Amino acid sequence: MSEKKEKVEALVRRLDAVDGRPGAAALRARSYELLELPAGAGVVDVGCGAGRAVAELAGRGARPVGVDVSAETLAVARHRWPEGDFRLGDACALPLEDGSVAGYRADKVFHELAEPARALAEARRVLAPGGRIVLAGQDWDTFVIDSDDPALTRRLVHARADLVTAPRAARRQRNLLLDAGFEDVHAEVRTEVFTDAAMLPVLAGLAAAARAAGAIDADQEAAWVAEQRRRAETDRLFLALPFFLASGVSR
Repeated sequence: MSEKKEKVEALVRRLDAVDGRPGAAALRARSYELLELPAGAGVVDVGCGAGRAVAELAGRGARPVGVDVSAETLAVARHRWPEGDFRLGDACALPLEDGSVAGYRADKVFHELAEPARALAEARRVLAPGGRIVLAGQDWDTFVIDSDDPALTRRLVHARADLVTAPRAARRQRNLLLDAGFEDVHAEVRTEVFTDAAMLPVLAGLAAAARAAGAIDADQEAAWVAEQRRRAETDRLFLALPFFLASGVSR
């Protein structure tokens, strides 16, 4: 198996694990509600990944188009949802006609974008007048983790955030929409709380990334992960992740 294929399969497994959580399903459902799509309306899901949201939107009576920059991930989506419309494309260059959709959705995308204004200009291009946009995302600088060493915890969270192209894009979503000329802009937050060992790999990944970035050393990483493991074993682990939603209307 090629290294690229292995990375794609690992990414899909992570997406499946994240998207399979009850909280994630509720967040997606809320994003669909905010789109306010009439029956049969066209909608684009930007950064569609393995296609779960495209399938769910189709099940709600919409005509979704899934767009992603990864041909390999789109191959997974087409295999899973053979009736779906999946297209290779970039958030700043969508394979859609002007004014061709009534809805635009991007979930866990804008933290990867160096030029969000360009992506939102493209969103306005493909949206029909009165079309709705919904952005959803996690603020990478806001992991709320209980720990015996809060200073070290802050250091590793910030170090991991600094590895992301736009780690604080989610908190900026409302202002990004306003700056792009969208109207009736609304923002809200949903917070998931985790208290079991299922999130240990996420916490270990934070620590490993901080060590690789030089923010902490190997001994600090090992001690911090060991503490979180003990917390999980004694039902004392606590992790809270806020997810931000912003919506608006194109005029």
